[in-house]
Amino acid sequence: MAERITRINPEQLHATPGYHHITVVEAGRTAHLAGQCPLDRHGDLVGPGSLDAQVDQVVANALTALAAVGAGSEHVVRSVIYVRSDERDALGAVWRRLTESALGPGFTTASTLLGVAQLGFSGQLVEVDLTVALPD
Repeated sequence: MAERITRINPEQLHATPGYHHITVVEAGRTAHLAGQCPLDRHGDLVGPGSLDAQVDQVVANALTALAAVGAGSEHVVRSVIYVRSDERDALGAVWRRLTESALGPGFTTASTLLGVAQLGFSGQLVEVDLTVALPD
């Protein structure tokens, strides 16, 4: 499967903190995960007020969703990370916690990190949207 995913950083573009500017996926099946939120299986918010606790729950949920389609973090080909903050330090902290987690390999691919004013659930601070190239 790894040979079907190519990650590229053209030397004419700026250096990145771990992600790649371009991800190419050869023909195959893909899965588009809904935005993974910091909710437990009962729909309750985990870690009110804590970015770290919410990131950890999002990672756990994303790994569960990936496993449900027979994929792992290495199969992620695109990520969008939403953080309810306009503070650069908060965005950086979320990025570091995600890249150091079990989901970390998924963030070496094409990725976007956004600070937003509001997310869907009351008290929600982070959400991660993933696209996956499914293994054969």
